[in-house]
Amino acid sequence: MENKLVITPSPHIRTPETTKAIMMDVLIALFPVVVVAVLLFGYQALVTMVVAVLAAMITEAVVLRKKDLISDGSAAVTGLLLAMTLPATVPWWMPAIGSVVAIILGKQMFGGLGNNAFNPALVGRAVLVVSWATHMAGDVWPVPKPFSPFADVVTAATPLEKEGAELLEVPLMDMFLGNIGGSLGETSALALLIGGFWLFFRGHIDWRVPGCFFATVFLMGAIFGGGIYENLVLTGVFHLLAGGVMIGALFMATDMVTSPVTGLGKVIFGVGCGLITMIIRLWGNYPEGVMFAILLMNAVTPIIDRFTVPRKFGEVKE
Repeated sequence: MENKLVITPSPHIRTPETTKAIMMDVLIALFPVVVVAVLLFGYQALVTMVVAVLAAMITEAVVLRKKDLISDGSAAVTGLLLAMTLPATVPWWMPAIGSVVAIILGKQMFGGLGNNAFNPALVGRAVLVVSWATHMAGDVWPVPKPFSPFADVVTAATPLEKEGAELLEVPLMDMFLGNIGGSLGETSALALLIGGFWLFFRGHIDWRVPGCFFATVFLMGAIFGGGIYENLVLTGVFHLLAGGVMIGALFMATDMVTSPVTGLGKVIFGVGCGLITMIIRLWGNYPEGVMFAILLMNAVTPIIDRFTVPRKFGEVKE
């Protein structure tokens, strides 16, 4: 039979979108970030990304007992996002372990795609940070050497870990283009914005989450950031461009599974992510707080959804 009868629960709304198509769009959105990472950090960046993606796909295939490594593409997205949060200098086994943890603990333990409570890539990164902190903090971030794929790697601290005169030596334009030390996916704000625009154009992300995330980080950075760059506005811009705010807001906080579904809920979620990020940055022991902020807000997403569900049409208060 060519015409098959498809019976589904109501509401009967059909969409041409599939999980595989959405994941392919995410991979396309990450392509500019991948290119910039390889151009800035050389072959080591490519090795880290390939190992993370392969480990994630193989782990999911083994757990689900499938021979198709690509499947719906979600494992590849998880592995690539994890790699984007790591420095290019990490040993090859770290992205492999991180991907295994992300798929098993962050995704399949909750029942697979659509049931996970936390962003799987950030779960994997959290385990790596706790287990091998010496490879994830301090002067371990490679200094970019554009178009020098086989150059010797020199490591230094990220802009968030610098203070005083050292911080003023980091031009904001370099932070926007990516010519700074950091993880593979957090250096070039331009590449991340191009990818985010693609996801927005395709209708996969809502402006409320990244918009409120950005606005909160900017305002708190400008007001409480200590007047870096001798200008409140530029100080706020610094906090937007530094660290993992861009990739976190555009690619992780907007995860369809772990973020709220209501409009007001998305606003609360975005503001909460920005607030926690800046509290940790300004008054915490860690120089960066994006990972903790998103994971903590993931935990309260069900509560946010519960209290922001719109009233049914015609509903009357008791």
